[in-house]
Amino acid sequence: MIRKPAVAGYFYELNKERLLKQIEDCFRGELGPGSLPEVKRNGEGKILALVVPHAGYMYSGQAAAHAYYALAQDGLPKRIVIIGPNHRGLGAEVAIFAKGEWQTPLGNVPIDEELARKILANSDIVREDPTAHIYEHSIEVQLPFLQYLFGNDFSFVPIAIYNQTLPVGIHLGNVIADALSDERGLVIASTDLTHYEPKAVAAQKDEMVIKCIKSLNETELFLKIGRYQISMCGPAGVVSAIVFTKKRGAKAGVLYKYYTSGEILGDILEVVGYASMGITL
Repeated sequence: MIRKPAVAGYFYELNKERLLKQIEDCFRGELGPGSLPEVKRNGEGKILALVVPHAGYMYSGQAAAHAYYALAQDGLPKRIVIIGPNHRGLGAEVAIFAKGEWQTPLGNVPIDEELARKILANSDIVREDPTAHIYEHSIEVQLPFLQYLFGNDFSFVPIAIYNQTLPVGIHLGNVIADALSDERGLVIASTDLTHYEPKAVAAQKDEMVIKCIKSLNETELFLKIGRYQISMCGPAGVVSAIVFTKKRGAKAGVLYKYYTSGEILGDILEVVGYASMGITL
């Protein structure tokens, strides 16, 4: 089974050479890291999770580039799980794509079928359901960055969540930790932050989210989201990343970059917040 790209030519370039240039522009950009990454495949392996935005590359690509810049120096993880929100509501509420390959303009990336089977076997809420992934962009847009760094020499497990609740996030984080055992693994939580609020309001709300991730406090994160009506779209995936990393001994998260769509478009009345973060040993 090959999952075809849903947003190539829309969220990012369809042509291979133009896509490579677009990714390099994200790294070199004024809001990006400022230079191309130096890839160390056998790095220290201290990054356990990344929180990365998933808008079109022209909007959030430079923020995402900071996370992948850090990963390039840290090395290629043995196992990768990418968790994204299910924006369209198709398929199962927690849906895994368990076998086959995902295609992008940079080539095909295989599913880590062994790890997918372990996650399915250890969970009573995760369902194998490719339908949830057909049109969803939040996981897809992460792959070209990973391919830029590591070619097609990696595999991954995609999980799309429609049921964005604290218990789901906690459950999934524990299941992933158990499935990975002691292997070096990376969880990528794909999420944008506040949606369509004035820049000053978005910045205040997003700072609350960032502080909760830095302190690895998943319960406080959901309390803040509810109390202040924060419209980040992938909180359960972030919770999964926090729970997974705490089981691996992580103590704190770090912010690589934050900005809003206002910095790109100049419109500060209705912005979307983009944060790039890491959770490390």
